[in-house]
Amino acid sequence: MSRDEKRDVGGWKGEMGDSGEFRRQDSAFRDAVTADGSSGFPAAAGRYHLYVSLACPWASRAVLVRELKGLQDAIGMTIVDPYRDDEGWAFRAGDVTPPGEVDPLHGWSFLSEAYRASDPGFDGRVTVPVLWDTETGRIVNNESSEVVRMLNAGFDAFATNPDLDLYPEDLREEIDALNERIYPTLNNGVYRAGFAESQGAYEDAVSDVFETLEWLEGILAERRYLTGDRITEADWRLFMTLVRFDPVYVGHFKCNLKRLVDLPNVWGYTRDLYARPGVAATVNVDHIKTHYYTTHPSINPSRIVPVGPEIDWDAPHGRG
Repeated sequence: MSRDEKRDVGGWKGEMGDSGEFRRQDSAFRDAVTADGSSGFPAAAGRYHLYVSLACPWASRAVLVRELKGLQDAIGMTIVDPYRDDEGWAFRAGDVTPPGEVDPLHGWSFLSEAYRASDPGFDGRVTVPVLWDTETGRIVNNESSEVVRMLNAGFDAFATNPDLDLYPEDLREEIDALNERIYPTLNNGVYRAGFAESQGAYEDAVSDVFETLEWLEGILAERRYLTGDRITEADWRLFMTLVRFDPVYVGHFKCNLKRLVDLPNVWGYTRDLYARPGVAATVNVDHIKTHYYTTHPSINPSRIVPVGPEIDWDAPHGRG
């Protein structure tokens, strides 16, 4: 395969609107793994493989749910290198801890090869996570929100923690409403700010980010978690943005009206979630900072990775 064929065609620059606003592309692969196999992709131990980045908040959702559900033995996982250039996510050992990994299934050099193996005509931006089916030799799904729900419910027969349900039926309406509010304004809002190419698009995005953070500060003054006393999918989706906020989004994406540490309820909540068993192992600040500060030359042309900020993730969170 030639260098041009390996390129991660378009990159995020291909997702800019006429007014300088960032418009995230839709995920291309949207099939589902189900416990009963009615989707055509039956759940099975050893059949599916996750390709992820520890830097990416969307992929990290899948990493975390795999960990919390106890699916490590049932679903393999490969971590790409955090540095991402025009050729996209790569399988290589970089100067980070832990280093990126080689592709154990095919010996691929770039994740784009999985996309082209699944759809030879694919010409979008290559994203993570990817849920790969080893039996059919194709991507099942690359939409993180859907992958998370498959991991939550589809593989219970193979999970060591099958009773954990992050999307309980009695809270689904509330969870969906929270996700609908938080995703465009905060999860994706930080990207809309960081990738904006006009002052107006940037200011609109930043306004959304901090309006939502203040709204969350009020909710978390009354509740330990977003829906009350139970941790749900909505909390983990939010967490992966919050844990990156002060190390990356404040400076790199210019979301600097406030830091997370200036919002006591949100900051305590973030550390509360971080302290849950298994969570800290899925958060890698080295990968996070390396990815963001070296991957966007139009934002950080020097590619210098800042040494700070100093954050005590293990400080008492006071959310008992």
